[in-house]
Amino acid sequence: MGAHHPECPQRLGAVGDQLIASGLDPQLVHYEAPLATDEQLARVHPPDYVSAIRAAAPDHGTVHLDPDTAMNPYTLNAALRAAGAAAFAVDLVLGRKHPAAFCNVRPPGHHACRARPMGFCIFNNVAVAAKHAIEAHGLERVAIVDFDVHHGNGTEEIFEGDPQVLMASIFQHPFYPYSGTEMPASNMFNVPLAAGSGGRELRKAVEAVWLPALKDFKPELVLFSAGFDAHVEDDMAMLRFVDADYAWVTAQVKDATAGSAKGRMVSMLEGGYSLPALGRSAAQHLRVLAGLNA
Repeated sequence: MGAHHPECPQRLGAVGDQLIASGLDPQLVHYEAPLATDEQLARVHPPDYVSAIRAAAPDHGTVHLDPDTAMNPYTLNAALRAAGAAAFAVDLVLGRKHPAAFCNVRPPGHHACRARPMGFCIFNNVAVAAKHAIEAHGLERVAIVDFDVHHGNGTEEIFEGDPQVLMASIFQHPFYPYSGTEMPASNMFNVPLAAGSGGRELRKAVEAVWLPALKDFKPELVLFSAGFDAHVEDDMAMLRFVDADYAWVTAQVKDATAGSAKGRMVSMLEGGYSLPALGRSAAQHLRVLAGLNA
């Protein structure tokens, strides 16, 4: 997205390197993400929006879709692969090829609205996954769990009032994008956290709000918007999570939904801009996601 932009290619390498260093990598199966199809995108984004994004893609240089979100000649395919990974991972998990999947992709997606790019996001990857699970696989209940430091306003816009989708989220508030607190729909379980909040506040939110909602909803599939920018080492925001908090929250969600989802989970990388903290936290999340002990 341009020189010195925090949403940089090195983010994916930081995750991959830590998986190797932690001993997790040899226990994982790797896939190349396919390009999302027009059908998969159209379940979430109007065709005119997708066409406009394609038309905006430059042949050289960089163009800005908003002050924070840019495209270069390679961005369109990266965004298509990020959304395509979401649908493909759902196919793998629901097809019983693997019990869970983590998509190490960029750009992130949870700020992308139906017809508006925003906050580094172009297509809403987790929404593509949810709609694919419902419309291509016939699921009736899908849960989205978003622990990024920023509220997933795009995901909320797409699914507010949808009885087939529950969204549970925490986010720093007041903070960008300044949403998620004004009369959320009944299927939205948002917990705003004040700057300086850490693992204790996360645990209170999860235990008091998320877990009862998830148990009542009985999702057949859990999707994570896995942003790691609430980490204390990440200067993007002012929450104070540590590596182990990500393992804890993943385990809590996994246990709470075991009866209905049976461990079927797909996780999409969202934020996380301190590269060492991103790598370590993602490895903690993935270890629990995959049921590994390394």
